[in-house]
Amino acid sequence: SSAVFAAVATLVIACPCALGLATPTALMVGSGIGASKGILIRSGEALENAKDVDTIVFDKTGTITTGVPHVTDIESPLDQLDFLKAAAAIENYSEHQLGRAVIEYAKSRGIEANNSPVSDLTVKPGLGIEGKINGKSIYIGSLRMALEKGESIPKGIENYAKEGKTVIVGFEEDGKYLGMIALSDTIKPEAKNALSSLREMGIKTVMLTGDNRFTAEAVAKELNIDEVRYELLPSDKINEIKKLQGQSKIVAMVGDGINDAPSLKQANVGIAIGTGTDIAKEASDITLVKGDLEGVVKAVKLSKATFRKIRQNLFWAFFYNIVAIPVAGLGLLHPIIAEAAMAMSSVNVVTNSLRLKKKSID
Repeated sequence: SSAVFAAVATLVIACPCALGLATPTALMVGSGIGASKGILIRSGEALENAKDVDTIVFDKTGTITTGVPHVTDIESPLDQLDFLKAAAAIENYSEHQLGRAVIEYAKSRGIEANNSPVSDLTVKPGLGIEGKINGKSIYIGSLRMALEKGESIPKGIENYAKEGKTVIVGFEEDGKYLGMIALSDTIKPEAKNALSSLREMGIKTVMLTGDNRFTAEAVAKELNIDEVRYELLPSDKINEIKKLQGQSKIVAMVGDGINDAPSLKQANVGIAIGTGTDIAKEASDITLVKGDLEGVVKAVKLSKATFRKIRQNLFWAFFYNIVAIPVAGLGLLHPIIAEAAMAMSSVNVVTNSLRLKKKSID
């Protein structure tokens, strides 16, 4: 009978319950903690990948900045209100923050964006938007768009860019200059501390933006961002991420707009700002509900803490089997005691996972 007891005790002890609970319980607790902090994690794989991130790429508008730009200056060789009316009519079909800012400014000047019908509309992501008003082709877009079309940029416009402002210009198809609108956006108050925390964790920070060089460099300098790329199209951002991945970097992308969705998909971990577009959130692995950049830091810390718990759980589960199986095999454990020990090992794993709740990620 002692041989039967030893065999039964060994079978009970060898039950891999603790091993089966080691990973999923920690992931479940980690995801729950994230949700309570406004960090929605789509999958266990996303939580796992976040711990290995060594480079984080940020979009500028709406991610590093508040994404609520406002018009500061408007110039036109024509009647200012006529130019503003045309710009608002074209931008009425744009979902970009700059377009919305132009529309709001036009409203403050008594102009409704839908007053002028627009036809033959063409949206050029990262560049601007074109359309016909009263039979005339008009485009409103970035300085890059104007230069690519071979237009001559009036002197003095770059001065607004040097002040850290975003500049959009308007031209007719025949090259007639219609005017310029300068907009300013505010850097999020928590951005500097968040990026500083990431650098302290040994993570490289990169900013990719479609904005002009002067504005991009001004923001990067203020926040001590390691690298900055400017005047990029959505496809350019994807290529920049691929370059980093080609250097064996584990890349996270933080963005909020429609234009950021492909880059969020390309990155090892896509992190969407919760106040951004639904398309960006759908393309992401992690969503920051509050839109707070401190959430990026918390997500990385949470991932690292969760996988430390998983390693601890696996250690104790293996340790239990390594020690208990030989003891049971020698007939030194009664099957009932073996059953209790097996149950306790599972309870230990679950309890250890729950201790994650006491871990501060703030």
